[in-house]
Amino acid sequence: MSNIVNLSEASSIAIHSMVLIAKSDKLLNVIKISELTSTSKHHVAKILQRLVKEDFLISHRGPSGGFALKANPNELNFLQIYESIEGKITIPECHMNKPVCPFDKCIMNNVVKNMTIRFRDYLESQYLSEYI
Repeated sequence: MSNIVNLSEASSIAIHSMVLIAKSDKLLNVIKISELTSTSKHHVAKILQRLVKEDFLISHRGPSGGFALKANPNELNFLQIYESIEGKITIPECHMNKPVCPFDKCIMNNVVKNMTIRFRDYLESQYLSEYI
């Protein structure tokens, strides 16, 4: 089966983990998050450390340790989380990335460009605070 739009597992883990941590009234550890998201604990650990580096989370070590939100959920949107994992979203002018088009107008009607803009705008409009 082909997916036209697909979120990477890494960005999906990042966004879901951030929502879970924001909703929690206690520290959440890698094992609990990996169970809740049905993903590899090693992949979750790698993603969460990246989010700590980005100053979105605080990491507490030890047997009762885990992760807590450092960023303000009213000021942190899904786009910031997504781009911290995947890099900045770029808006393509041509879905084939060609500098010269043999047609007078885009035969795909700029659908890839428009979908990318809508996706970016959606991520930017979703704040963690809306999911707490």
